[in-house]
Amino acid sequence: MTTLTEALDAHIRHAILEAGGWIGFDRYMQLALYAPGLGYYANDLRKFGVMPESGSDFVTAPELSPVFGQVLAEQVREALDASGTDEVWEFGAGSGALAAQVLQALGDRVRRYTIMDVSTGLRARQRETLTRHADKIVWAQRLPERLRGVVLGNEVLDAMPVRLLHRIGGVWHERGVAMVEDALAWRDHVTELRPPIEVDGEHDYLTEIHPQAEGFMRALGACLQRGAAFFIDYGFPEAEYYHPQRAQGTLVCHRAHRVDAEPLLDVGLKDITAHVNFTGVAVAAQEAGLNVLGYTSQARFLLNNGILQKTELLAPAEQALALKLVLEHEMGELFKVLAVGPGEAWQPRGFAQGDRTHRL
Repeated sequence: MTTLTEALDAHIRHAILEAGGWIGFDRYMQLALYAPGLGYYANDLRKFGVMPESGSDFVTAPELSPVFGQVLAEQVREALDASGTDEVWEFGAGSGALAAQVLQALGDRVRRYTIMDVSTGLRARQRETLTRHADKIVWAQRLPERLRGVVLGNEVLDAMPVRLLHRIGGVWHERGVAMVEDALAWRDHVTELRPPIEVDGEHDYLTEIHPQAEGFMRALGACLQRGAAFFIDYGFPEAEYYHPQRAQGTLVCHRAHRVDAEPLLDVGLKDITAHVNFTGVAVAAQEAGLNVLGYTSQARFLLNNGILQKTELLAPAEQALALKLVLEHEMGELFKVLAVGPGEAWQPRGFAQGDRTHRL
């Protein structure tokens, strides 16, 4: 019987042959993650969980502690009130844990909660998680022409396919995937593409650019008429992202709560991800007419929204998990929060102290 990896590998090989023997890494990543029924986010294997014993590959903030969604809900409430809206859109809703936490906290303040997820395989799990809120949940396949409400995206930008650029001997190449001796292998082609800022030095340098994430922000800007959008993810401002010492880029894979740098192996069985260039997505949002409302660390965002008060009455074990959300050596500093919105700029409470917009 053909395994999932064998079937997806054959699907990718066919795409390479159809493209003349080489595909860019963004195309490879798209197939590896989202090929219908086969890609990592399109198959039925479990992804999200706190421990590898559950069969999961990684943990996200709402899976780690329900306090994450409860605190984020305070920011959502403020944004709904500020914009006079009553709808939430979530992109990449995963298991549905964040949606459940936000809806539980906000109750009747949310009339409708729309999930937009390219993974049809996760929809069944989301339905199960959100049974109590079934009357408010709808799923969408595409952005509407007009969107009024609060948009949430937790670890969604990092899962959007990236292009790889490789400077070798001072010459920039685009890294892609080809077939070599009947196996998937890296192949670099000279390119006119460049990182958005110059990378100092002449040393060999591997990095990513993010046209899909930036295109998504432009599309969102074209339809978001009232409200605000909050994106939580791991990443850096542009100057840090393309620092000369970050010479191996940020692309990694996650499987069974372990990290590796081999995206061409075990395709379909592990996540492939790259950090977010928050400057790039912020500029793309501005180009589409949105304002940057704030940018800060996840720790500062959650502290500004009252996480310490939420954790005071928790049992010690639950409190320890919740505090991982803000500890610098856990999720507190690596993860950032970017907020954008249309119309007149205002400052959400999550950025009242420690706003880093000036670093973008």
